[in-house]
Amino acid sequence: MRAKAKEVSKISKKVRALVDNMLEAMYLANGVGLAAPQVGESLRIFVIDISEPDEALNPKVFINPKIIKKSGAMCTKEGCLSFPEVYTDVRRYKNVTVKALDIDGRPFILESDSELLSKAIQHEFDHLDGILFIDHARNVLEANTILVQYNLPPVENEKLIEEAELEEEILKDMGIESESE
Repeated sequence: MRAKAKEVSKISKKVRALVDNMLEAMYLANGVGLAAPQVGESLRIFVIDISEPDEALNPKVFINPKIIKKSGAMCTKEGCLSFPEVYTDVRRYKNVTVKALDIDGRPFILESDSELLSKAIQHEFDHLDGILFIDHARNVLEANTILVQYNLPPVENEKLIEEAELEEEILKDMGIESESE
C-alpha cells in the first residue's frame, strides 16, 4: 500500500474486469471509493460512487488520474476500507479538479461539486502514490490511540504530510488565529 502505482498503458479486458471487481468490492463494503492498490493491483485506477442509498448507483471510474487544481481547506473525519472502523480528522482541499480516462479510454475533466466527492478523489488518488489518510492526520496522538485500539500500526512520523497552508486556512475558518500571524 506504500508503493507508487503504475500507469495503465492499455484498457484491456483484464483492466475492465479489475474495475468491475473493484466496484463490487466497494459496494459490498458500503464504501464510497476504492483504489486498485487496495485490492493488490499496482495500477493507477480508482472508483468512486457518492450516491445516497435512496439514489441510483452512479459509479465513476478514474484511470491514470491527475489532480490539476485544488483550493479551499476543510477538516474532515475520514476512514478507509483498508482500516475498518478507524476514523480520524484529516486536512483536505475543499475543491479539486481531476483529469483522467474513463473505462472506455476517453479523457475527461471533473470538478468536484461536493466536499464528499473532493475528499473521495483526494483519498483514492493518495492510494495511487502510496499515501494513506493517516498521513494527513491533524492529531497524531488521537490517530494513534484509535489505531492501537484496532491492533494496527501507528502513524509513521516520517510519512506525515506537512500541510501548513491547509491547517492555517482550517484554523481561520474556525475563528482561531494561527501561530504564524
